[in-house]
Amino acid sequence: MGWIRQAEADAGERNDRLTTDEHAELVALRKENAQLKWANDVLRTASAFVAAQLDPTRPR
Repeated sequence: MGWIRQAEADAGERNDRLTTDEHAELVALRKENAQLKWANDVLRTASAFVAAQLDPTRPR
């Protein structure tokens, strides 16, 4: 009977679970967060590579 509880949450009758919209937003934000972490890792790696190319005496 999870769908009944979910319908009640969506109607504002329950506060013990996320609404369908909140759940969808949470999923989207987690996906975006993972993508941003990946992009930061790529940029960090690229930055270190470029820095090493510009200053070969720099310790790695």
